[in-house]
Amino acid sequence: MNTRRVAVVTGGNKGIGFSIVKHLFGHSFDGDVILTARDVTRGQEAIKALNDLGYKPLFHQLDIDDNQSINDLRQYLMDNYGGLDVLVNNAAIAYPYDSTAPVTEQAANTLRTNFFSTRSVCEKLLPILRSHARVVNLSSALGMLNKIKGESLRKRFADPNLTDKQLLDLVNEYLEDVNNGRHVEKGWPNSTYAVSKVAVTALTFIQQRQLNADKSREDIVVNAVHPGYVDTDMTRHKGVLTPEQGADAPAYLALLPPNCKEPIGAMVWLDRRVVNWFTE
Repeated sequence: MNTRRVAVVTGGNKGIGFSIVKHLFGHSFDGDVILTARDVTRGQEAIKALNDLGYKPLFHQLDIDDNQSINDLRQYLMDNYGGLDVLVNNAAIAYPYDSTAPVTEQAANTLRTNFFSTRSVCEKLLPILRSHARVVNLSSALGMLNKIKGESLRKRFADPNLTDKQLLDLVNEYLEDVNNGRHVEKGWPNSTYAVSKVAVTALTFIQQRQLNADKSREDIVVNAVHPGYVDTDMTRHKGVLTPEQGADAPAYLALLPPNCKEPIGAMVWLDRRVVNWFTE
C-alpha cells in the first residue's frame, strides 16, 4: 500500500477547484493530489491542462450526488493509501439570480448538492482521516448567519451545541417552508444558495466538535471559507477575483501545519482572516 499523504479536491475540473489543485502543487503539498470531477472526460481534460503546466495530479471520478460514487472513492483511498489527509469540499451548484425555475426546484436541487451531498461525502471520508488531517468546506459570504432573518431560526443555527440531527431538521424545515410558500415569511433568505451555504458552515462547526471528541486521532482541523466573488461559471463570470485568487484561502487552510493553534473550526474570509460567523 502507498503510505504517501493524499489530498482530495471535489469539483476540481474547473474554476476554484482547479486552482486549488494548482495551489497545492505550488505550495509543495508533500503527497498525491487527487482531482475529482463528476464528468470523466472533463476531469481528464483538466488533468491534461495541469500536466501541461508541469503538475501531476491524479484523477478519480466523483459525483457527490451519487452515494456509490462516493463509496468508490473511499474504497480507492483505503486500498491505495489507507486513509486521507486533506479533503477540500468544493463541488457545488448555483442557479443564476434571474433563473425562471420554480423556487421549489431550486431549493431541492441546491440543498441536495451543496448540503446533503457534501454531508454525505463527509460521512464517508471523515472517518478515514488520519491524524493532522485538514478539511476545508467551501462556503460563501452568503453563508453567514446574518443571512437568516428570522430570529427564532437564527438562534437555532447559533446554538453552540447544535447537533447534526438538529441541523438536518432545520434544512428539512426550510424545504417544507419553500414547498408551502412560507419561507420568506418565516425569515429564510430569498436565496436557496444562501441557505445551502449557511447550512454547510453550521455543519463545519458540528464536524469540528465531533472530531475534537474523537480521541483515536489527533489534530484534525475543519474550517469553512469564503473564497470571494470569483470569476467562474457559477458567477456567470461576473466575479471580480480570478480563480487563483479565490483558491488562496482554501489552499491555505488545506495546508495548515500540524498542531496549529488557529484557525480551527472557524469561518475564514478570503484574506485568511477569521470572522465571527455568529455576529458579523
